[in-house]
Amino acid sequence: MRNFTWLFIFLMFASTLQAGSRQLGTGAVMQVEGSSGSGIVPWATIAGYGESDETDFTGAYTFLGTDDYEFEAHGVAVGWHNRLEFSLARQSFDLDTLGPAIGLPGATLRQDVFGLKVRLAGNLVYTKMPQIAFGVQYKKNKNFLIPGLVGARDDSGVDYYISASKLFLAKPFGFNGFATVTLRSTEANEIGLLGFGGDLGSRHINVETSLGLFLNSSWAVGFDFREKNSNLSFATESHWRDVFLAWIPNRHVSVVAAYADIGDVATLTDQKGFYLSINGSF
Repeated sequence: MRNFTWLFIFLMFASTLQAGSRQLGTGAVMQVEGSSGSGIVPWATIAGYGESDETDFTGAYTFLGTDDYEFEAHGVAVGWHNRLEFSLARQSFDLDTLGPAIGLPGATLRQDVFGLKVRLAGNLVYTKMPQIAFGVQYKKNKNFLIPGLVGARDDSGVDYYISASKLFLAKPFGFNGFATVTLRSTEANEIGLLGFGGDLGSRHINVETSLGLFLNSSWAVGFDFREKNSNLSFATESHWRDVFLAWIPNRHVSVVAAYADIGDVATLTDQKGFYLSINGSF
């Protein structure tokens, strides 16, 4: 977990400052592409806890380790008046096993993701209809040698998505439940780490979802699913899924631990491992 020190300093700094005034947990956490959501799925939520006259800043560090890969993401986001969200994430994907096998020891795939999200309608808590948001993620691959060799067409691409999210107070079974459904239009191969488009196709519309419960005001459990398609005959992509536990002690800090199954990645099968994300907000 390289580069962890800067995040620890940020969290200590954030804990001394004022956060927004929205209900605890309604800012969600930062997902792997920098948007507010859960681990692998963007939600309709806006980053932080700012209400209609408040602005929030959020930072996060995420790590996922499997048998053959290591993934890291560093992200920052600004939530403006519970209406607009701007985000930036930098991702790295270490090819611990595949790199030496193809004669590139130490090979790492890198990507920057620039995000914009706007809340279109509804409120996560206070309206009967779900909160609905539209988002854009511009992705720029920083190491295109390997993606180009395996057939990717482009080193950059744009994902478009629309999300509907709802918090159900005292439902089900007296708990507060939450649900998100996201439709994503994407050309990305392995979320962009293997470039965009390929010999099997380009743009697809995929379904993503998150479901869960708040066990109390500070603890939540849930499940994520992310549909993915294959553009490269080089390797079949698998759908992603995880089971997560989130700790949200206050509006400044949240920690998410998960067991993630990302399936087959770049010819290496059955990639599963533990996921950790630490978030700070002020």
